[in-house]
Amino acid sequence: MSRYLVTGSAGFVGSHLVETLLDSGHEVIGIDAFTDYYARELKEANAARARARPGCSFLELDLAEADLTGVVADVDGVFHLAAQPGVRGSWGATFAVYVRDNILATQRVLEAAAQAGVRVVQASSSSVYGNAEAYPTREDARPRPVSPYGVSKVACESLAQAYSESLGLDVVSLRYFTVYGPRQRPDMAFSRIVGSLVNGKAFDLFGTGEQSRDFTYVDDAVAATVMAMTGAPESRVYNVGGGSETTLAEVIATCERLSGKRLDVRRGPASAGDVRRTAADTTLIRSQLGWKPATPLEDGLRSQLAAGAEVT
Repeated sequence: MSRYLVTGSAGFVGSHLVETLLDSGHEVIGIDAFTDYYARELKEANAARARARPGCSFLELDLAEADLTGVVADVDGVFHLAAQPGVRGSWGATFAVYVRDNILATQRVLEAAAQAGVRVVQASSSSVYGNAEAYPTREDARPRPVSPYGVSKVACESLAQAYSESLGLDVVSLRYFTVYGPRQRPDMAFSRIVGSLVNGKAFDLFGTGEQSRDFTYVDDAVAATVMAMTGAPESRVYNVGGGSETTLAEVIATCERLSGKRLDVRRGPASAGDVRRTAADTTLIRSQLGWKPATPLEDGLRSQLAAGAEVT
């Protein structure tokens, strides 16, 4: 068995990844800075079960400042999931946070990994494509980000390429397409829909609801992430999409049907940087790693609704 470092280990995808690695018998060192993007107690709850298990340790560190050399030298691979998320918040003065917590933090992780000679699997995003030229979108499509957040993820991928070509670092970048499921960040649409249905509060819909996304269940995203570490050829980029391209309006209708409740929708203008559509061509990861999504959208929504009801 191996020892892995997981950055962003108390976050949505990170906490699920840590538990999956522990279930497989691996040791895990988790790092999280517990930034104020959302409430610390939610992240503490995400990490609580893993913290209590043998083979797991947690470090509260700021990747942009901490000395990472020693901890990275002591692992067999790095899963780099830590980032400042969100499209809407990346405009204006707060872009400085994205530069620091995405670009600078990633550079420091890659630097430490290059010194240690260990593989990095890093979380990228479908946001790098922006309003893509073709759908489903392949990995060789030209990046066209339409938000500062997307720009920051393109920069992280470019850093990975630079470290690969110049220092021989093996980095696999995964472009996640709208991951959802239990523990989803509270600012994300599915989480807000579930919260509104459970609590009876209004749901703020940005835009017409006809914008579509390729939704990916968290367990499927985690499976792809683990397979990338153990089986991917050197320095590859993969789309990770659930194959469930659906409009937000259709998601709302499905959640209403599953919950037996009517959502109070409060409509507002579309957000700057909100793309019209995402759809992943996953041919490459299917052919090279044998990965494919296993969770239909309705099953995943049912799980997230159940988890939301339990939390409330």
